[in-house]
Amino acid sequence: MTTDRPILLVEDNPDDEALTLRAFTKNRIANPVVVARDGVEALDYLFGTGRHLNRDLSQMPAVVLLDLKLPRIDGLEVLRRIRADVRTALLPVVVLTTSREQQDIHDAYSLGANSYIRKPVDFERFIQTVGQLGMYWLSLNEPAEAPLV
Repeated sequence: MTTDRPILLVEDNPDDEALTLRAFTKNRIANPVVVARDGVEALDYLFGTGRHLNRDLSQMPAVVLLDLKLPRIDGLEVLRRIRADVRTALLPVVVLTTSREQQDIHDAYSLGANSYIRKPVDFERFIQTVGQLGMYWLSLNEPAEAPLV
């Protein structure tokens, strides 16, 4: 599995970040990975603001892996803003979180999440989950192209 389009990993926990990156390597997912450690960083990357001011906005991520419990701006608000902007409205967003709260699941889907995956605690199960996620979103899924603005 490889493509030039990056994966945007929005994760504030350094252990979960390292685990996810290790799972990508074990599953031979070679896409570049951009890590945003809070909601503000994620939005700055997507919309070319803040420290990503000169980023080429024609190169959007293949998929956004979004944690919900984030500092500064939480994951649900990030999702709301992604779906509200024509440049990012069609981006695949997978919520990847530890939350089992039915309200979080409902809110994520109501705001337009493409998938909601609870992070498995077991490392081997996590590796399998990331492999399946990568196979689907990076190889099988046919993404919609955003309209030119």
